[in-house]
Amino acid sequence: MSAPVDTDADVEAFRSELLVHCYRMLGSVDDAEDVVQETMLRAWRARESYDPGRAALRTWLYKIATNACLTALRGRARRPLPSGLGAPSDDPAAPLTPAFDIPWLQPLPDARLDDPAGRVVRRGSLRLALVAALQLLPAKQRAVLVLREVLEFSAREVADLLDTSVPAVNSALQRARSALSDVEEIEVAEPDDRTVRAAVDRYVRAFEVADVDGLVRLLTADAVLEMPPVPLWYRGADAYAAFMHRVYAMNGEFWRVVRLDANTQPAFAAYVREGDGFALHTLQILTVTATGRIARNVVYRDPTVFADFALPPALPAGG
Repeated sequence: MSAPVDTDADVEAFRSELLVHCYRMLGSVDDAEDVVQETMLRAWRARESYDPGRAALRTWLYKIATNACLTALRGRARRPLPSGLGAPSDDPAAPLTPAFDIPWLQPLPDARLDDPAGRVVRRGSLRLALVAALQLLPAKQRAVLVLREVLEFSAREVADLLDTSVPAVNSALQRARSALSDVEEIEVAEPDDRTVRAAVDRYVRAFEVADVDGLVRLLTADAVLEMPPVPLWYRGADAYAAFMHRVYAMNGEFWRVVRLDANTQPAFAAYVREGDGFALHTLQILTVTATGRIARNVVYRDPTVFADFALPPALPAGG
């Protein structure tokens, strides 16, 4: 027997976790918000036909959202990070030319993860490297992997969500696992909060005073530095150091940092001295290993990303 859905009281309670789901599928905060809004609209229009005897409300909403994501992905290019486009650069002086024609993977501000029920994020499942790896998969395989391995729906539930068969779901999951088996950082150990705070504190202190040697001491041997929308990336402590020397030579050695969180990872907005204050320069998202080393730094210099994080364009000198 069908039962109407109270969108305000029932469906809205799932908005935050649906945003995370659509973000994993689409790799874009803006696109995810659009699809979640479309999901809410579709749920409202179909509220009279919802049957709680056939599926839980959460399952029904994931069916609507997942299929809306699959529709949105038709004909769209995947959203990569620079490290997904080719080999690392060996030239720390390479031109820093943005490629705004590439639909880059966007970071997700943790401020969007308002979920008192604690249903949104399993630890480690929103790391930028993992979301970037998901973008390598065909859309249907991506959906199956997320629904089965991240959200832990059963094979039967996923088959119902995608209007397919259990064997088809199992086959897609196997292909997705195989495709990602060699992708770097999928199984990076998650550090405890104290380790993260200590490592980021040391990194930020070194960054603010242009202490490149101090930064390098905190890196893993094969640390990755990448800078969307610039399609360049570097691997290894030596290349990282060479590029940071260039950053400070170009911009000066006086910086301020505002601590943030993105994709459940530590992040910070970097402001460089300009006139009587400090101007917004980059948003940087760090991957910290269980041993307190920085394994990856994804550095965004993109006005769209700055807007998503509501970053002020400048800071006063004494603030």
